[in-house]
Amino acid sequence: MPEPLILSVFLFGIVWGSFLNVCIHRLPLDENIVFPPSHCPHCNHNISWYDNIPLLGWVLLRGRCRHCRGGISFTYPLVELLAGLLAVQVALHFGLRWENLVLVVLGYAFIILTFIDFHHYILPDVITLPGMVLGILVAWSGWLAPPLADLHHALVGLLLGGGGLWAFAWLFQKITGKVGMGLGDVKLLGMIGAWMGWQSLPFTLFFSALAGSVVGITWMFMAGRDRSQPIPFGPYLAGAAWAYLFIGKDVYAWYLR
Repeated sequence: MPEPLILSVFLFGIVWGSFLNVCIHRLPLDENIVFPPSHCPHCNHNISWYDNIPLLGWVLLRGRCRHCRGGISFTYPLVELLAGLLAVQVALHFGLRWENLVLVVLGYAFIILTFIDFHHYILPDVITLPGMVLGILVAWSGWLAPPLADLHHALVGLLLGGGGLWAFAWLFQKITGKVGMGLGDVKLLGMIGAWMGWQSLPFTLFFSALAGSVVGITWMFMAGRDRSQPIPFGPYLAGAAWAYLFIGKDVYAWYLR
């Protein structure tokens, strides 16, 4: 792919990354994601367009509000950068085709859910429930990017992903008397199954549990994290599911050999 085209895709991504930041900040607070315009989280002063240029605005202001000089989290440019890189990743791996836009939409939903779960320990229904429906609609429409499931596999994936994880969480609570997994995780896995089919579920569960365990144990020993403090599982589910789109079938083929 020519470099100017890659740059165009990246710019497209970081612009949408700015909107993802709005969703990440406002959805947990039940605020409107359209109005009011972007404003400083400290002084509520509206951010001018020239200060709101993705990536560049934060760098030029050195991570501070122009008016009150309050600190602006590094999360903002990080989300924009991830959104740009994700769009480029999809274009390079699957090609620059219209049907692959649905993969970008799915990836952006994963980014929103990941950052909200890290900060607030919730996975908003306003993302996961419509995400399930959209996954089924994409499968039904036949407007499929290469790694996505057809309608039959999407429906089975939704049932096994959401229903299976809910049954496991219910059984775990009955046996141990503790809540081991939130319903948000259940809905997210149902959404993953609706988009990628039941074939994605073993890969997603195994690698998300592996990554979550490694990070959790490392965090506990190196940072003194309280063992009773919950660990958000949604980011690992989202990360493993995203990895499945690119390497899942190769990993399955390697394992079966």
